[in-house]
Amino acid sequence: MHNDITLPESELAWQEQALCAQTGPDFFFPEPGSSVREAKNICRLCDMRQTCLAYALENDERFGVWGGLSEKERQSLRRDRA
Repeated sequence: MHNDITLPESELAWQEQALCAQTGPDFFFPEPGSSVREAKNICRLCDMRQTCLAYALENDERFGVWGGLSEKERQSLRRDRA
C-alpha cells in the first residue's frame, strides 16, 4: 500500500508489520460496490491499525481501506476534524 510520494524507509517500516502485508491488496482495494467487511476484520486484529490510519489521513489516501476505515469513513473523519 504505497502512494506516489517517496518517504524515508523508516517511515514506512510499519507496513511490513501490518497484517495487510501478509494478506495482499485484494481485500483492501475491492471493486467499487464490493464489501470491505473482510478488510475491516483484518484491520481490527492488526497492531498497526492506528499508525496506518494516521498515515492515510496525513497522505490523503483516497482509495481502499486504511486503518480499518473505508474511503467514505476517512472522508467523514477529515470533515469532522476540520
